[in-house]
Amino acid sequence: MTGPAPDGLFDVIVLAASRGPDDPMARAFDAPHKCLIEVAGTPMLARVIAALVASPSAARIVISVEEPSVIDRALGGADFAACRDRVSFVASRDRASASVAAAADHLGFQRPVLVTTADHALLSPEMVTFFCEAAMEGGADVAVGLESADILLGAYPDARRTFIRFSDGRYSGCNLFALVNADAMRAVEFWRHVERERKKPWRLARAFGWRLLLAYLFGVFSLDRAMTEVSRVVGVRATAVRMPFTDAAIDVDKPEDLEAVERILAGRPV
Repeated sequence: MTGPAPDGLFDVIVLAASRGPDDPMARAFDAPHKCLIEVAGTPMLARVIAALVASPSAARIVISVEEPSVIDRALGGADFAACRDRVSFVASRDRASASVAAAADHLGFQRPVLVTTADHALLSPEMVTFFCEAAMEGGADVAVGLESADILLGAYPDARRTFIRFSDGRYSGCNLFALVNADAMRAVEFWRHVERERKKPWRLARAFGWRLLLAYLFGVFSLDRAMTEVSRVVGVRATAVRMPFTDAAIDVDKPEDLEAVERILAGRPV
């Protein structure tokens, strides 16, 4: 495999940690690690790295995982030899937000940072490039990729995803986040706070503010208005990037997800 020289717009963090020694996905597919589960014959992590390397928007790639041996197993083939100098390891932490913070510190914010996940098995170079370019054009500190239910269900009516409801439609997350500048780390710190309080609903409500939560529950805000309100609460400029790709919100989190992804890939031209 060959890819563009490491002078792209974004450095990249790939969150690849498992859910521990009893990870249900790894156990279901008899894999040593979730991100090593094969999708159409290729480890999920390798598929994600291949998409990143092929995008002109990606420069350095940091993989946040428990052990560097996982990376070696995923990228051990000759196809990845040319890009291994762009890939580095940072030990994952106990929570995703802490892993992002550690990896961002490792990178040193020399460029904007793209965050994605190792189970984004249908990630494509076009998705990466579109998202990064849109994130920069938005003038925000933080950007999040979302796919509308109309696009996703129009292509895959039986897809089972979690949708967030706004007054102008429903959206599903795409596991694509942009930390455009160092100010974006305030959003990561807010995320860390929310993760710590995730089992205490009243504290979560206090963190976001009752006004924002009630507006969401009653579907009052449009997506853009909601991002404005989130920006006010978190203290950063946040924006949503609407992804026009049918596969952008599909990841592999359950066995039926893997079956769906392999069906999608089998239906594509060789």
